Amino acid sequence: MLTTRANRLDPSLIPPDQLEKMLQLFVRPNHVLLTDSKGNQTELPEVLFLHFARIVRLMSERKAVIMLPEDESFTTQAAANYLGMSRQFFVNLLEKGEIPYHKVGTHRRITFKDLHAYEKQRDKTRRESLDKLADAVDEAGLYFSDYKGDQ
Repeated sequence: MLTTRANRLDPSLIPPDQLEKMLQLFVRPNHVLLTDSKGNQTELPEVLFLHFARIVRLMSERKAVIMLPEDESFTTQAAANYLGMSRQFFVNLLEKGEIPYHKVGTHRRITFKDLHAYEKQRDKTRRESLDKLADAVDEAGLYFSDYKGDQ
């Protein structure tokens, strides 16, 4: 299970001037080299560079960052909170087979990877539905871009 304290990167633990220096290092791609205690250097791979750059940028904005492995298990309540729905509605989705889960004893657990996949599919479906609705309104001539409200 996730322990927030161990996975939370708190910007208040790093002096602001040090964060600013790090931010400058991550401005230019392929600029960061890692050096070990023996002086051996290696370039930070681009995929890690991009993640570290984002982490440093968010922390320089005084935002905490939580790192989460994709196989992290959520309780039904935590998963429902993440998706912004009631626990019972979420459990109904599990029972319908819309989101995979496993059991620990008698308790359902959902991996972050499966939760995130459902969220992406749900958002895609919503966007497609809204696009169809907007097209239908436009085709019916019910949308006026210069509408100024009641006058």
